[in-house]
Amino acid sequence: MSQYKPPYTVSSKIVSLVAEICEVLGRMSALESPQELRLRRINRIKTVHGSLAIEGNTLTEDQISAIIDGKKVVAPLREIQEVRNAVKVYDQFTEWKATNDDELLKAHEILMSGLLDAPGQYRTKAVGIMGGGNDIIHMAPPAGRVLQLMNDLFSWLRRTDAHPLIASSVFHYELEFIHPFEDGNGRMGRLWQTLILAQWNPLFADIPVESMIYTNQQEYYKALNQSTNQADCAPFIEFILENIMSAIKSDQVSDQVSDQVSDQVSDQVSDQVKSLVGAFAKAGNKEQAALELMDTLKLSHRPTFRKNYLHPALESGIIEMTVPDKPRTKNQKYRMTAKGRMMRDKQ
Repeated sequence: MSQYKPPYTVSSKIVSLVAEICEVLGRMSALESPQELRLRRINRIKTVHGSLAIEGNTLTEDQISAIIDGKKVVAPLREIQEVRNAVKVYDQFTEWKATNDDELLKAHEILMSGLLDAPGQYRTKAVGIMGGGNDIIHMAPPAGRVLQLMNDLFSWLRRTDAHPLIASSVFHYELEFIHPFEDGNGRMGRLWQTLILAQWNPLFADIPVESMIYTNQQEYYKALNQSTNQADCAPFIEFILENIMSAIKSDQVSDQVSDQVSDQVSDQVSDQVKSLVGAFAKAGNKEQAALELMDTLKLSHRPTFRKNYLHPALESGIIEMTVPDKPRTKNQKYRMTAKGRMMRDKQ
């Protein structure tokens, strides 16, 4: 009996992307020290946000950060549960073996806890892939074939000599094609590809590929559909590798630049602006009105507050207006920018 092999071809573009990714990873491994916990946290939040946003979760990165910190967030309970589950899954990320199908089921059970009646089990009814709207772009194989198809897929993964960048992309596509679960297939496909990659190169545990896929969500569905129509997942492999390359480059830049930016900001801004950043932190990083900030800082003279605290923070890009087109509106509030959050984390 012949062993199953997923249908895919290795195009010249795939070969080129694999080589380019390996070259960049080699430089990162040789030149960079392990990321600080602060940067790992930032990338983990991006990963959780990206993967859930593709599935329609509306929570922001700041809200996800608050949930991780155990703070109260006003949002749909299901979306909060999705975030908690995803965070828990990624916290246990290093404990699983990518070639073990039982652990795939365990991961799904955690990921979909409280969201499905039977998480951690293969589906028992027909399902389809939605193309980002109400259109079904793929009807998955019958439920009665799922167990055998997944056994075949894991058997192939255990014996393949394909490069992990290619093998992980093929596995991701095949899992989406089979759609083995009632729900959570997209999240599991992205999670398991990252797991395969991280067990090849640990750098992938902290590279937010999912956020790049979210940015190119429609192309994600297009690549899935094109691969299915061609009965060859090369288009999907190319799409995924391009996004991995983008994520690595983005992560490499942020890893090298973020500390420099934080240091420069800390050195250049006044003590008053640093105090303003602290005021946001005391308020749980929520959007704040000028009077709220003044109250936290124990200031009563509005012109002094604006001249020494508010305006310098706005000009340096540490905070921004919530209603920038109406700077004098009575509903105006202020929030931290990414630059400000980096400064806050550095303090």
